[in-house]
Amino acid sequence: MWRKYRRVVEILQAVMVTGLPFVAINGESALRFDIPTLKLHVFGSVIWMREFYLILAATLFVLLLTGFVTIIFGRLWCGWFCPQTVLLDLSESLAGVAEKKHRTTWQKVILIPLSALVSVTMIGYFIPPAETLKTLFVAPIVTAFFLVLWLLVYLELVFFGRGFCISICPYAMLQNLMFDKETLVIEYDVSRDATCMRCDACVQACPVGIDIKKGLSSACIACAECIDACRSMTAKRGMLPFPNYRGQVVRPKTFWLGGATAAAAIALAVLLWSRPPVDFLVIRNNASLPPGLNRYSFTLHNNGGKKLALELSSSDNGVILIGEHTLLLQPFSAIHGSILVKSNGKLEHLHLTVSGDGIAINRETGFL
Repeated sequence: MWRKYRRVVEILQAVMVTGLPFVAINGESALRFDIPTLKLHVFGSVIWMREFYLILAATLFVLLLTGFVTIIFGRLWCGWFCPQTVLLDLSESLAGVAEKKHRTTWQKVILIPLSALVSVTMIGYFIPPAETLKTLFVAPIVTAFFLVLWLLVYLELVFFGRGFCISICPYAMLQNLMFDKETLVIEYDVSRDATCMRCDACVQACPVGIDIKKGLSSACIACAECIDACRSMTAKRGMLPFPNYRGQVVRPKTFWLGGATAAAAIALAVLLWSRPPVDFLVIRNNASLPPGLNRYSFTLHNNGGKKLALELSSSDNGVILIGEHTLLLQPFSAIHGSILVKSNGKLEHLHLTVSGDGIAINRETGFL
């Protein structure tokens, strides 16, 4: 039966999606977008919004992965991994212990705490989980977001439910354009139609209410419920189920599209891990100052999870730095500052160095 395998996958998905914000790597969530600082924490690293090349590489990887999964595996995501499907399937399974006539009511009741958990999880992807739990019913803004998200998620699951998958979901509509004749789908074996028992068990089991016997449907989410329902009837007669997965997973397109996706993932990983531990930017201010005196603004970004003690200095002769030049840089943080630079002689270019904790970064800028 496909259902037991699907349940295992769904439980693993639920644990992973719910747990990611709560798993700490280098002192930060495994995956979280920090709104105040506009940075994305990704498995022990960080992507700043100013790093457009990394955002572009991540977007390219996601697009290629989506295309690969859709073209090769069809709507397997919808029926096995989609959070909407997982929540509805798990709530149906939990409600299955009740009498049949009360199962719908029980499912609606079970979805109340599940929707609350989803709401907390969604907030945890933007606010540190510890802070989320601490301020959930203390900070008015966090509380308001929690309650609104809770209500919206619950109403969507209860009133739209499976209908969202076949009428609103933009990914489902996109899939119709990406399928080819070898994409994995669930198909009814029309060559054996004469031996079908017409029990309609497949129709009754289908969560989106389609009749697989009438041919392929864009509403099918490839969940395999119809296969299991049919197998429960045909097994008694020693027959194979009439609907089944059809398609060619291993084919040339699998290798070149999968290879492109893997290459994008490797490129993104290399870009992330090959960045310097600290980014150092210096800009000369166009302020009116006496000759031989310039003001500079600087920004330091710590790309790692280690606290850094750094010193700002210059290797040029006759140069004096006026201002605070001993800097403490917290993990995954940025600091902005300014400093006055005085030269006792003629100087066209200024060389500034930030160093400490095994780091030495040099920058050259103009001097008037």
